[in-house]
Amino acid sequence: MKVVFLIGNASVGKMTVGQELMKITDLRLFHNHMTIEPVIEIFGSYNGKVVSRLREVIFEEFAASNNYGIIFTYMWAFDQQSDWDYIEHVKEIFRPYEAEFYHVELVASREIRLERNVTENRLCNKASKRDINISNQRLIGDDERFRLVSNDGEIPFDNYIKIDNSYVSPGKVAQKIKTLFTL
Repeated sequence: MKVVFLIGNASVGKMTVGQELMKITDLRLFHNHMTIEPVIEIFGSYNGKVVSRLREVIFEEFAASNNYGIIFTYMWAFDQQSDWDYIEHVKEIFRPYEAEFYHVELVASREIRLERNVTENRLCNKASKRDINISNQRLIGDDERFRLVSNDGEIPFDNYIKIDNSYVSPGKVAQKIKTLFTL
């Protein structure tokens, strides 16, 4: 089984690249808002404990399935040990199934990400982002509170690439990932 972590800052294009990668591989996409949005809808606000439990069930069941692999999108705060631990925890779920792990970090400037924050695809798939002012404030606030881009040489994994997708179409980024990792 293949597990592709698509990591990066808010509105960098993780879900959109994941959608394109799913089209050209046998990988399935599990973008982070697939658990966030229903929890917000049901509880009326974000509940991290519930989101984590839902993800856990999905990872466990998917790992035990006969699927080729999964793409998981995640906004990783590199200055937070808990985020490093979470990625390792997810890997532990898949390791008994001899999973291969791939890490793709997408980067783009804040200006570009603010433009992407209002795209139709994003707003269609992420109801919690539809209040543009609040969504933009959250993006800027996260940029200021956390380090959401890795330092050069910081990521120790064998199958890792950082891609500046500022001016590259999601389809081309997906094709690059597929080719590099032979997905």
